[in-house]
Amino acid sequence: DYDMSQAFFEDLEIPEPDFFLDAGSGTHGVQTAKIMVAFEELCQEERPDLVIVVGDVNSTLACSIVAKKALIEVAHVEAGLRSFDLTMPEEINRMVTDSISDYFFVTEESGIKNLLKEGRPKEKIHFVGNVMIDNLFYQVKKLEKDNVSGFPTFKLKQQNRDYVFLTLHRPSNVDTKESFEEIAFALNQIATERPIFFPVHPRTRKMMEQFDISFSENIHLLSPLGFKEALFLWKDAALVMTDSGGLQEETTALGVPCITLRENTERPITIEMGTNVLGGTSKDSILKSYRESMKKKKKFSMPPKWDGRAAERIWKVLNSI
Repeated sequence: DYDMSQAFFEDLEIPEPDFFLDAGSGTHGVQTAKIMVAFEELCQEERPDLVIVVGDVNSTLACSIVAKKALIEVAHVEAGLRSFDLTMPEEINRMVTDSISDYFFVTEESGIKNLLKEGRPKEKIHFVGNVMIDNLFYQVKKLEKDNVSGFPTFKLKQQNRDYVFLTLHRPSNVDTKESFEEIAFALNQIATERPIFFPVHPRTRKMMEQFDISFSENIHLLSPLGFKEALFLWKDAALVMTDSGGLQEETTALGVPCITLRENTERPITIEMGTNVLGGTSKDSILKSYRESMKKKKKFSMPPKWDGRAAERIWKVLNSI
């Protein structure tokens, strides 16, 4: 819907696409199939020399399969990340995409190790850094010049200087009543100490209503936020709690403490060098991680090549092909 798609194009000043596949949502199978059909037609018309896919979403998988079957080379940005958890749809997308890609652009050293173990050729693996961090640094500078008082959440932030920023949307966390209730219990406990700003994903809101999950008044349930308004809130948070992959990286880059509400992560550098800790999904493990994070701020350092120049390195590699 608009809140989760078009708003980001406008927020990040992304140019209007030359081609829009219009696949919509649906089950994983339905969405992937729609993307494949639309992208195959596009490839037949345009005959690109190379298809670049990013990340681990269904379009990553769909477009890489279509391109490979059409004998078009594939480059995967964010290649090699592994959670080793096959219950995650994203893990399957990552593994299949990497198994048929020709060029691998890696964000962290774990990606290199994983790809080499899986038999990918060393000369095709390029450690370039993280394009998401390129964008983050650009947006932080831009935010300093923007009129943030126009954000709907501006007053909320002014009134609450010591707060937690939360995102929660993974099926494993919100699609069963038991898991959602465990997490909600921990969040309600935390909210007795400090407010929580919670932009609610549409699927999460749907499951909240279905399971009759209730939250404390000190948990501020917000509509989905654009990238810049979310950044405006989380960059100054006492703590970020998330089950998202991207926020694990972004909080590390800005030195913001982060608890990942999962049992694993495909981004181990955020734990080894960054500000991230795995909080698990049980109420006890979440509360334990919260208390430890509040008691002592984790020491961190910037991961290698997270310097805002990843896209530049990718461009240099592509120019040399």
